[in-house]
Amino acid sequence: MEKNQNTPNESNSGQNNNRSRNRRPNPFRNNRNGNNSGGNGSNEGQKPQQQGERSQNGEKKNENRSRNSGNRNRSNDNNRNRNQKSSNRGGGGRGRGSRRPKIDTTVPAEMRAAIMENERVQQERMNPWKQIDMGAKGKLRFTPLGGLGEIGGNIAVLETEKDAIIIDVGMSFPDETMHGVDILVPDFSYLHAIKDKIRGIVITHAHEDHIGAVPYLFKELKFPLYGTPLALAMIGNKFDEHGLQADKKYFRYVIKRKIYEIGEFKVEFMHMTHSIIDACSLAIQTPVGTLIHTADFKIDHTPIDGYTADLHRFAHYGAQGVLCLFSDSTNSHNPGYTKSEKVVGKTFDSLFEQAKGRVIMSTFSSNVHRIFQAMERGVKHGRKICVIGRSMERNIETTRRLGYIDIDDKYFIEPHEVNKYKDSEVLVVTTGSQGETMAALSRMATDEHRHIKLKPTDTVIISASAIPGNEASVSKLMNLLLKAGVTVRYKEFSDIHVSGHASQEEQKLILRLVQPKFFLPVHGEYNHIAAHAKTAVSCGVDERNILLMSDGDQIEITTKYLKKVKTVKAGKRYIDNQNNKEIFADVVDDRQKLSTEGIVNIVVQISTQSGQMASKPVVTSHGLVPDREDKKFASDIEQLLEQYLATSKIEKSANPKVIEDDIRGVVRKHILKRYKKYPIIIPTVFLV
Repeated sequence: MEKNQNTPNESNSGQNNNRSRNRRPNPFRNNRNGNNSGGNGSNEGQKPQQQGERSQNGEKKNENRSRNSGNRNRSNDNNRNRNQKSSNRGGGGRGRGSRRPKIDTTVPAEMRAAIMENERVQQERMNPWKQIDMGAKGKLRFTPLGGLGEIGGNIAVLETEKDAIIIDVGMSFPDETMHGVDILVPDFSYLHAIKDKIRGIVITHAHEDHIGAVPYLFKELKFPLYGTPLALAMIGNKFDEHGLQADKKYFRYVIKRKIYEIGEFKVEFMHMTHSIIDACSLAIQTPVGTLIHTADFKIDHTPIDGYTADLHRFAHYGAQGVLCLFSDSTNSHNPGYTKSEKVVGKTFDSLFEQAKGRVIMSTFSSNVHRIFQAMERGVKHGRKICVIGRSMERNIETTRRLGYIDIDDKYFIEPHEVNKYKDSEVLVVTTGSQGETMAALSRMATDEHRHIKLKPTDTVIISASAIPGNEASVSKLMNLLLKAGVTVRYKEFSDIHVSGHASQEEQKLILRLVQPKFFLPVHGEYNHIAAHAKTAVSCGVDERNILLMSDGDQIEITTKYLKKVKTVKAGKRYIDNQNNKEIFADVVDDRQKLSTEGIVNIVVQISTQSGQMASKPVVTSHGLVPDREDKKFASDIEQLLEQYLATSKIEKSANPKVIEDDIRGVVRKHILKRYKKYPIIIPTVFLV
């Protein structure tokens, strides 16, 4: 009898443990489901035995009634606990609020009732996602194609069974091994696979890592493009460069706090503070539930334009119940709060007062508020403003045209007019804060700029931090500027630059306002999203309801679970900015190999009559042996060829390509053994 009672529980426990073992390894997933199942099984197995013992005892009926009543109460409590565990398995449970109060039996009933009712209200307030209709049918799938495991290149796909939307289409920067590559854009293979269900592209803001790849996508696929006026204006500039002017008909200018129906999705753009004007977060209502995507953000209570983050809308959706939150993880290691953009203006005041000659300020060309603050200080200190750098000129022109920068034309001068004014009357705003070789500031530092020649009296302000991967180029720029004798203002002033991304306390604020059931940290390397996940757990999100993603992971979201279902193709394509065309991967691979392994060229004539070389082979190498060893290297290769031909039978009908492949293999083995290198080997065979 006992065996029959316990067997189902053991079976269930085993099934749960199997499910736990099959689950994707993740530091924010564990096997507690199996343990809970085992615990519940133990209680259920004991219950019939207790009832059987009570039925065999026939004495002391009153005592039995009392005991039975107590057991029934305990049984009901156990059932309630099991039900609660079962319901909490899908979400944060009691972790978000205080534990259930232990009320002394001497407390009056009315007071006890008030305490318990307050506890109920608190639990509802701390777990608003429980209002979600758990019976809602359907599934969502979220697939990041860029922006995870890296900084930049943000692009993601959100889809139902019928429809899909794309969130941002950004670019990223190459590393030092990608020779001749200017930018990286996402691989669009998955978008081609689902192109018939894509209903539109949603743009959160106008930073390059969110819009930079849009023209390259539109050369292959075209969809309605939803965004704020500034974001679409900057995309429009890119379309002009790429000859895509006709595709501006796909632009859909959005109004914040208005809901747009895009297929099965209802999307609201909510104003958010960031290091660019007109940034937005997204509230996306779906058939399964509401999703919130913060995009890039910080909580700046004193922004330059006075428009603070629309936290009211976050609270509004949070109170209604949010199924899943996607949130920016870039600064998730930073404790506290990110400083307001306004503090940079105070630093500019000090630096402009100290500067005796020209002031040359470099920052990201999209950081309009930073540029505006520098221009304001320039006007205040009686300086004319000269804007240099194609992207800087274009962005300032666009923001002035749209009314975001209000500085009169009389304060601007052209580069060729700089020398007409005293040095103390000039402010140069330029590109190149990341040490880009072809940017204006780098050309000034190497004395290659046509109009600006650096002087010892110049003050160069670099109001930016190095993007990960650009540290070496920024350091090189700093060295060049210092050698030119100018005064460089960079990291020694703590408030010369502030981040546009939220630190931990701001991330906590969003988590507490939204109180989601599920949480997917986005935007950042793996260590960033892992740190953000820990912050979410500290704010009450159940660790079982968090997944750490990589590019290409497809995550399925329902009201009941969150899981990875498959991996789709994701990667990068290489772009040459000089012609806005793609460089194929094999070309980049060859360049990398040439830079690290070298190249060997072998030209040989082989007689089909004798099967030997008709003349001495021509052997040249680059990047493998020093010039003084060229003759010895050529002699070694000649001996290898003689040995190869001595053991091979060359006929008139022989295929030169086959012989070239054989020679390549022989030479490769020799070079690997002798030099421990894998150069590109190019043999050319002529049969005579």
